[in-house]
Amino acid sequence: MTSIATLADLRTARRLVIKVGSALLVERGAPRTEWLATLAAEIAELRQHAEVIVVSSGAITLGAARLGLAKGGRGSLADAQASASVGQVKLARLWSDALGLHGITAAQMLVTLGDLEDRRRYLNASATLGRLLEAGAVPVVNENDSVATEEIRFGDNDRLAARVAQAAGADAVLLLSDVDGLYDRDPHEAGAVLLERVDGVTPAIMAMASGASSSGLGSGGMRAKLQAAQIAERAGIALVIANGTHPSPLTRALDQGIGTLFLPQADASARKAWLGGRLAPAGVLSVDAGCMNALDQGASVLAAGIIEVEGDFARGDLVAVHGPKGERLGQGLVEYTAGECRAILGLRQEQQADRLGYAPRAAVIHRDHMVRA
Repeated sequence: MTSIATLADLRTARRLVIKVGSALLVERGAPRTEWLATLAAEIAELRQHAEVIVVSSGAITLGAARLGLAKGGRGSLADAQASASVGQVKLARLWSDALGLHGITAAQMLVTLGDLEDRRRYLNASATLGRLLEAGAVPVVNENDSVATEEIRFGDNDRLAARVAQAAGADAVLLLSDVDGLYDRDPHEAGAVLLERVDGVTPAIMAMASGASSSGLGSGGMRAKLQAAQIAERAGIALVIANGTHPSPLTRALDQGIGTLFLPQADASARKAWLGGRLAPAGVLSVDAGCMNALDQGASVLAAGIIEVEGDFARGDLVAVHGPKGERLGQGLVEYTAGECRAILGLRQEQQADRLGYAPRAAVIHRDHMVRA
């Protein structure tokens, strides 16, 4: 992957994912065609040296306007699904027409959470993205809101963009938002400072975020963008938050250096990136303070430190790990079923064989199969 150290380096990226939010693409139910035309021209310029993938919101908003549904189509799950079904057609046409003016073929790709949670389907999605880029197309990706439910959906296209970048082996993700980037506090407060670079999304960085979506059209917010940055950094991918409300958003961000760059982790691995990016754990293991401290030193999750088991999961499923106060510590692939975990929680290894009826494994979640929050 290309080394990304500044915003200007995004112009040297080999493969770039650009996320466009609903509020940028749609205004009062109508598409912002002039803005989109400018963005399409900027994408065409980038494609002289890079492959580009677009993750685009807007289907629900466009469909709701066409159907005359209240609350932008978000009054109920059924309204959102119906709106998405209509809006996806219009959204695909918008991108096809805008990119087509530059001789670029747009390809619609709709995904659900399961497509990137299941390892086999994740690899299939990766192969599709690769083949489209090889053929010279620009994939336009969106969550398939017409079938997704509240329980299984990504909930925002910021995290989806990071997962798509991971599946595509991209160098960087550019999230176009309605703010210049991450500020050290509410940007409306006096003295708020825009952070130009962030080396790791720590709890202190996460505390700077608001979960609200200022436009009311989308489902994301700054917290969702920081969660996307966590997914990207674990995969060795740079992520940028930049203001998309300006007429030429890419030029402003990259040439003027206005935005926040989240640096990738140097020691990222593909397996841990996939684990860290998954969003739907099958259960929860709560651990005591001693186990939490051991995890901070890079240890595995042992049965002796488990104090509670939630959910009904099988061996090999993804489970979350929480601390004694409910704080999220990480997630990983569990070596036991939920019933077995309940049987041995709190027991030391020499006590587990009698309860299990066989020799215990080295850990409930091995450190090599776990990522920290």
